Amino acid sequence: MDYHKILAEINEEVSHLIGKGKVADYIPELAKVNKEKFAIYLLTLDGDSYEIGDAQEAFSIQSISKVFMLALMISKIGKRVYKRVDVEPSGDPFNSLVQLEHENGIPRNPFINSGALVITDMMLSHFDNPKEEMISFIRSLAGDDNIFYNESVAISEMRTGFKNAAMVNLMKSFGNIENDIDDVLELYCYCCSIEMSCCQLAKAFRVFANHGKGVVDTHQYISKSQFKRIAAIMLTCGFYDEAGEFAFQVGLPGKSGVGGGIAAIMPGDYSIVVWSPGLNEKGNSLVGMKALELFTTKTGSSIF
Repeated sequence: MDYHKILAEINEEVSHLIGKGKVADYIPELAKVNKEKFAIYLLTLDGDSYEIGDAQEAFSIQSISKVFMLALMISKIGKRVYKRVDVEPSGDPFNSLVQLEHENGIPRNPFINSGALVITDMMLSHFDNPKEEMISFIRSLAGDDNIFYNESVAISEMRTGFKNAAMVNLMKSFGNIENDIDDVLELYCYCCSIEMSCCQLAKAFRVFANHGKGVVDTHQYISKSQFKRIAAIMLTCGFYDEAGEFAFQVGLPGKSGVGGGIAAIMPGDYSIVVWSPGLNEKGNSLVGMKALELFTTKTGSSIF
């Protein structure tokens, strides 16, 4: 497979879309991001890598961090995670309150904001220093210590995260939040603020492509059974209320973030990350969605 040629073709075919869409300006720090940025980074389990564009530039991974949060908690307490968070697609926006109230404070899945806030609460309950545990876990997955929180982005999110605060308060009223509300919100915002490049994200997600086993260090971060469940949730819930469209057009388990990143895997084969900050109306990268659709079409690779 001539991946260099394929990525160059994709770059050409999406060029007219680059700069379109809308950045996540409801988070003031993200409103400053250049919409013209675009990158793809492909990494195989054999260690071959291919890249286009700004693949070495760090950006705010936002909700992609929810995959790492879930994996960290599953590695700690196993399937007990799913007693407080469901695994069904939401069909609603990622910050919806309506469904949450109707279902008695149990979030539909770990990849919408309410679900990730419950995972955050679990992190506070089970780790002495969850903020350090989180960043150390991601650094280990990527084999790279040069991954950090962005203080400015975290503070920006804390100042404007009124719906997140409403969700935590609502879930607290149903008994599904154990810790102090402010502590939950702060840790959640820091997790979303993590900055990684496409290259670093692809290295971290390659562990998931390898069924939860490290490629460099051979450590089993999560069991194969746990990986299977995380991959299933990525496929059905990784793109908010556009998850069905992504499965239909792309056919890979993945996760998006409002920073414009999308990370996806072909289990047993590769991880691939795209970045383009302009978002569509569903909050997913406009160019990223198209680029991954073209990639799986051109390579004939999907899980189906």
